[in-house]
Amino acid sequence: MTRIIAFSNQKGGVGKTTTAINIGASLAAIKRRVLLIDLDSQGNAGTGLGFLRSKHKQNIYDVIMGNSSAADNILSTAVPNMHIIPSCTALAGAEVELLDSENREFRLRDALAPILEYYDYILIDCPPALGYLTINALVASDSVIIPMQCEFFSLEGIQQLVGTIKVVQQKWNPKLGILGVLLTMYDRRYGQTREVENDVRRVFGDTVFKTVVPRNVRVSEAPSHGKPALFYDFNSTGAQAYLRVATEVVNRTEQGD
Repeated sequence: MTRIIAFSNQKGGVGKTTTAINIGASLAAIKRRVLLIDLDSQGNAGTGLGFLRSKHKQNIYDVIMGNSSAADNILSTAVPNMHIIPSCTALAGAEVELLDSENREFRLRDALAPILEYYDYILIDCPPALGYLTINALVASDSVIIPMQCEFFSLEGIQQLVGTIKVVQQKWNPKLGILGVLLTMYDRRYGQTREVENDVRRVFGDTVFKTVVPRNVRVSEAPSHGKPALFYDFNSTGAQAYLRVATEVVNRTEQGD
């Protein structure tokens, strides 16, 4: 059974792409077949895995717009068991192009259907906005992981996203749920960090992952080397945290298999 997970938070700078890359790599490291979809026009997920846009023609834009199949746009990464469909600059205009498109909310879901059997997990790195690309990701997904930094304004962003998820559940995808809220760039030295964590755990309870991802230099450095943290510095606190999160993801999604 394939699990499709969207990584979403319309607030930028919360570690969304870093989380998608590193959870994907960690799942691959524990022998799961993983496909990462870079649905953000900035293309940082591809860059973080060592891909330069000028070096390949494969992209998620052509898949969404129906110009080519998902299978024809998959690239292998340096991480065993992990593939990617990268982004491209044309994706920035997709929001406008989708306005008058037929079945605009279902483009990604329908495009992924033929390749589901080849993967255990399909991870979608959403853009930091609640437009049609994010709607497509949520309609295609079984669940959402919400990365958030322990700051006051992050709480407001989560509330907006939860509202969007409810709309998607009602209109297009009743099975959609929140798999977990993940606290990223966690720094125990600041009192506000603990205050926000307490608030989030009070509101979301067990939905919040037990593991928190600490602010870590090695995690920050890894994308510039085109590697997930796990393959850049396996023993770093950030890499080990993401490995523990991936284990939590498996425990939450594969129970009863």
